[in-house]
Amino acid sequence: MEPAAPLAFAVERIGDRWTILIVDALMSGPRKFGELEADVTGIAPTVLTKRLRQLDADGIVVGRPYSERPLRFSYELTGPGRALAGAIQLLRDWGASHTGDEDAAMHTACGSPLVTRLWCPSCETVVGDDDASENVSL
Repeated sequence: MEPAAPLAFAVERIGDRWTILIVDALMSGPRKFGELEADVTGIAPTVLTKRLRQLDADGIVVGRPYSERPLRFSYELTGPGRALAGAIQLLRDWGASHTGDEDAAMHTACGSPLVTRLWCPSCETVVGDDDASENVSL
């Protein structure tokens, strides 16, 4: 497998603007269609429907019926969908640092912005640039 293949796989599934915003909106818990429409400002209902169907097909979101007549669904993240939380937080923090927005993750104890570091769970150490291979996987 070529080095870009994992990134290409990820971008193919969640790389467009609306998909990332839908996943982000679902991070805080299940949402009904109308709630997602309100949370993801500017998305057209047809686009939301299409993205939800694709996320469901990709195993990132699951739709659970809460009404049979008419058929309506509540959407929530699956385990693989929840695993995107770190990546979405990194994107949010990057955006905040470039827009002057104070929406970056903060340490509640002291109020400082949090910084992401690579971590080796086997050695239980932070990995620096000198210690990481070129093909770093998170």
